[in-house]
Amino acid sequence: MAKSSEPQAAPEPAFEDALDEIQSIVKELEGDALGLEASLRRFEAGVRLIRRCHQTLEQAEQRIKILTNVDPQGNPVFEDFDATATLEQKKPAAGRRKKTPPPDEPPGDSEGFSLF
Repeated sequence: MAKSSEPQAAPEPAFEDALDEIQSIVKELEGDALGLEASLRRFEAGVRLIRRCHQTLEQAEQRIKILTNVDPQGNPVFEDFDATATLEQKKPAAGRRKKTPPPDEPPGDSEGFSLF
């Protein structure tokens, strides 16, 4: 079988390993042994790990909600778990603000502005 020339992505560390690495990065950044560029690279690595941990926690929270869901009679409600649901939430675009009506104009009357 021919080997691929593209580099393989490193497997993602376990949640606990990622937390340990974040703690290690924080200690390095608090020290004065790293230069600016090395500090920035470690900071970026830490941010990636924090995002991965946050995503893992959101998925775990969603699984817990699904597993503890009960109907009005107290019977468990089973649903398929969709891990992508937490990833599909849209975030507002940076730097964009909602158009607000002038102070003398009631909300909803301004073009492009709606309460709903």
